[in-house]
Amino acid sequence: MGNPTPFVDMGLFILKKKGEEMSIVKKVTSLVEDLLQTTKYRLYDVEQNAGILKITVNSPSGVTLDELAEINRKISHDLDEKDPIPSKYTLEVSSPGLERKLRTNNHFLGAVNEKITVKLGPHIEGDRRLEGILRQVTDELLTLETVTKEVREIKFQDVTQAKTVFEWEKNPKPGKQNGKHQVSSIQNR
Repeated sequence: MGNPTPFVDMGLFILKKKGEEMSIVKKVTSLVEDLLQTTKYRLYDVEQNAGILKITVNSPSGVTLDELAEINRKISHDLDEKDPIPSKYTLEVSSPGLERKLRTNNHFLGAVNEKITVKLGPHIEGDRRLEGILRQVTDELLTLETVTKEVREIKFQDVTQAKTVFEWEKNPKPGKQNGKHQVSSIQNR
């Protein structure tokens, strides 16, 4: 009776590891927010998974590759100096990109009136993948107007993944204007 089952031990180990990851994410979040405080850049997200620490930064005007490289150097220096992560890891610093992940309430608030795609948990009946315009966000719900103009209220706890959707503009084919053949203004002389 004194030996706990391996499954319970493994479950406690997984919970402990998740707790450690959350603690590291909080420490790194604080460190990076302090570092970026006097700049135009803002921390968008911090993720830690399988030895990769991914830090996403943004600014109102976007972030260039040169700026990302400089931010990466500064973050790397601070992480080396303060050493909040006890194990080896790979640091990735990036911008959210054209199709940015939506993981927090603030992410969703920043995407109001944008097209998004949402994946719902397996416990949800019916369509679990939805796409539409994010119309409203509260502490517990997001309101999505789907492509079929149906308005759906979705609980945050039911969302497993979400991201913005970038729509490329369709350019007319060469020699055509608005889908019609273009008349040339060149005359034979």
